Amino acid sequence: MENVIGKVNSVESFGSADGPGIRYVVFLQGCKMRCKYCHNPETWALEGGEEYTAKDLLAKAMRYKNYWGKNGGITVSGGEALLQLDFVTEFFKLAKEKGVHTALDTSGNPFSMEPEYLEKFDELMKYTDLFIVDIKEMDEEKHLELTAKPNNNILDMIEYLSNHDKHMWIRHVLVPGLTDDEEGLIALRKFLDGLNQDMVDRVQVLPYHTLGMIKWDNLGIPYALEGVHVPSEEQINRAREILKAI
Repeated sequence: MENVIGKVNSVESFGSADGPGIRYVVFLQGCKMRCKYCHNPETWALEGGEEYTAKDLLAKAMRYKNYWGKNGGITVSGGEALLQLDFVTEFFKLAKEKGVHTALDTSGNPFSMEPEYLEKFDELMKYTDLFIVDIKEMDEEKHLELTAKPNNNILDMIEYLSNHDKHMWIRHVLVPGLTDDEEGLIALRKFLDGLNQDMVDRVQVLPYHTLGMIKWDNLGIPYALEGVHVPSEEQINRAREILKAI
């Protein structure tokens, strides 16, 4: 896989929200989900982005290693990073050879329990220290409405990670009127309670925001959540209480 090429949309040299410590964050190109609150719609297209080999991208990232300290490292996000699974595996393999902490931020949409896919996914797990996973909605019909994709394989992936002792951060975006109903939050908490608690390092409630609206406008895409307000502190705190989140 040494010559596999990755398509990179952008990078962030000093990320502080995508894993522990200060991190070099790589946003890969391509995503098949169409989340109504997506703040990176420019990453949807499967084509485009700047092309890198894993070796060249790591060399670029390593220029910033002195800023990472003991807790930082590299995070690969998207788009959807698992659409470029072979590239991420090679990139993380090289990073681990340098002693770098690796984190993968994923929606889990490409995950499959098919043996051929699991063989590749198992190889990725060897070199990934932390999986940062979004659970957007527990109800499958609501998930389809929200993202245009089902969620059963996403939940399968999370359980698979739990069963294979992989550390995770679980995130839930709180959108008033869409993902903030108490029934759904309780169902999510029940699902989390069934995981290996030693592997769930953090549960986060991410309040919906409108900072990505201008990107939709620039791309000529009608914004699906026009008029939806950001959640109140009361709504955020209630969700955090139910999910036992930070």
